[in-house]
Amino acid sequence: MPSHLRPGRLLPPLFVPPAQIVPYATRVEDSQGRYHSEPESATRTAFQRDRDRILHASAFRRLKHKTQVFVQHEGDYYRTRLTHSLEVAQIARSMARVLALDEDLAEAVALAHDLGHTPFGHAGEEALAAATAEFGGFDHNAHALKLVTQLEHRYADFDGLNLTWECLEGLVKHNGPLTGRAIAGPIASFNARFDLELGTYPGLEAQIAALADDIAYINHDIDDGLRAGLFGVQALQAAPLAGVFAREVCDRYGTLELSRLVGELVRRLMSVIITDLLEETRRRLALLAPYSARDIRAADAATAAFSPAMAADIAALKTWLFSHMYRHPRVMQSMAQAKLVISELFVAFRDAPTLLPADWAGACVGASRAAQVSIVRDYIAGMTDRFALSEYARLFHTQIAL
Repeated sequence: MPSHLRPGRLLPPLFVPPAQIVPYATRVEDSQGRYHSEPESATRTAFQRDRDRILHASAFRRLKHKTQVFVQHEGDYYRTRLTHSLEVAQIARSMARVLALDEDLAEAVALAHDLGHTPFGHAGEEALAAATAEFGGFDHNAHALKLVTQLEHRYADFDGLNLTWECLEGLVKHNGPLTGRAIAGPIASFNARFDLELGTYPGLEAQIAALADDIAYINHDIDDGLRAGLFGVQALQAAPLAGVFAREVCDRYGTLELSRLVGELVRRLMSVIITDLLEETRRRLALLAPYSARDIRAADAATAAFSPAMAADIAALKTWLFSHMYRHPRVMQSMAQAKLVISELFVAFRDAPTLLPADWAGACVGASRAAQVSIVRDYIAGMTDRFALSEYARLFHTQIAL
């Protein structure tokens, strides 16, 4: 194998990273490198390059037209996967700064965490997983890894984005170790070539990014749900956790225009959750007393976490949102239509790969049935909402309104 295609550690960084990060932060000078060895930048750290490569990836741009939680969009105010990812990145970077971690790595993991999602949010993922169950199903984290290691074609010397080990580790394990359950094929396959230590926790930056995801979507789902009219302020006042702040804002200000009400509510709720997370994480750090990022990875439990009381409140709020938003009749109707689109697109392309674009169809020629299914699965997963509807109309001569 040519030397430039062999796994290797990073060259000594030419750009000196900030010295003020704590010893247990993920330090760029200790990076385990990239799968494909390549010269490092004279002006950016390796983790800054990871962030920039993700920002410039075509998969990241497509998030602009992928739904976050599938709600029928009636205007330009509702979140997409792209705006959600930017909000997660902001929260993750801010918390990393407070905890004196590597901000760039936290931001990179946050920006990449939703790259593998299908069109139509959770409905699309459920439909694609069901359609491909016989061939391993679909896992958005596994597909995100496949995107950044194989499907993105930006560089002449290698497939993918060639992100650092630490960024890939964070992408795959941001929700914790992959133990006690089946590991998705793309993750197992890549891990056999570039060991991501699947049985350990990721660095603290990735743990922070995962919790930033929770914080962002809880708050923006409340925002989107109110704007879409799926529930009202009166109903929200009875919700766990958020209800306290909804009542506080209403009692203090009376009737407010919706934008101001949402802004006041969300900033209070987000502030309380973030403060709890920082305090609980500092408490766990004091108990663990880590000397390095390796100590964070080897811990028996996550180091970044909500307090037990806050975790219970968040779980109760998620349950409330599930019944009042995700299972709202308007949302359920749209989800059913979305699942139909994904399921029928899959069957059409699976049974007639020549319907795929030329390069995708060419990859199917002579391939096994399982390989063809994988190609179709990757193609559909990469679609935006509107492109999936366009392809459906092209193949079935029927327009579906969601």
